[in-house]
Amino acid sequence: MSGPGRSADEDDARHEHQDASAGSDDNLPPSPEEEAEDGFELSEDEQGEVAAKLPPRPTVLHETIRVQGETELRRHASALIWSSLAAGLSMGFSMMARGLLHSLLPPSPLRYLIENLGYTVGFVIVILARQQLFTENTMSAVLPMMTHPGWRQLARLLRLWSVVLMGNLVGVALFAYGLGHLDLFDASTRRAMGVLGTEVMHNDALQMFTKGIVAGWLIATMVWLIPAAGDSKLAIIVGTTYLIGLGGFTHIIAGSTEVLYLVFQGQLGLGHYLAFALPTLAGNIVGGSFIFALISHAQVRSDQGG
Repeated sequence: MSGPGRSADEDDARHEHQDASAGSDDNLPPSPEEEAEDGFELSEDEQGEVAAKLPPRPTVLHETIRVQGETELRRHASALIWSSLAAGLSMGFSMMARGLLHSLLPPSPLRYLIENLGYTVGFVIVILARQQLFTENTMSAVLPMMTHPGWRQLARLLRLWSVVLMGNLVGVALFAYGLGHLDLFDASTRRAMGVLGTEVMHNDALQMFTKGIVAGWLIATMVWLIPAAGDSKLAIIVGTTYLIGLGGFTHIIAGSTEVLYLVFQGQLGLGHYLAFALPTLAGNIVGGSFIFALISHAQVRSDQGG
């Protein structure tokens, strides 16, 4: 029966409108949540297995690295100095391992491919031992500032960068000096180690800068991948840093060992080292901070709707 004051025609029109609205809802495309729910019926245990096998969302990776960066920013200066000094010394093993392979392997097209496996040794030691490496900090320590920008955050970042960079450089300088002045290797091995620095110095300033961008980008990529790598962490470190060595991309810490070795041997001057270090450092920062970290942070901010 029609309601008071309402005709039968009005009731029929109202019901037709409701039916049309319901039909239009049925024609709407499913939401992403509904699409994700489509599939086979699974038990709770099976649903847990599916969730465990899903890769972490970019937001989770971002927050993992940001928290690591916050931890490093809060560390006492003395702890940073010792850790970065240890990292610099450890990075020297990249040059030593590569030089040994270069010396021991017979000349062939494969020698370059094999010897660059030695380039990865220092990175493996530093990262698995959780020592402070400058090019890692260009990614992890910059995320807190991008999340909460401000002058105080910038000052904290510059403090960390300056302490870690100086510690790394002192470490590689000590290692390079020791390789050249301690009676550790024969003449052919020492010559092979000198070849590494000579190859670096064949680049002009622009090449060092652009190759430094690629190296910084790759190191930042490695830092982003490691939290989700699980048991593949070693493979991520070796694969990424092997590509840096193979491509001849310039890295401020690894390359400093090779160039300073020639400086301490009297084959290059300090000006030559600065001609390597300044454009390479700028490139590493641009590739790791201004490109990769900024893009990764922008992606997460977009996902969060801000």
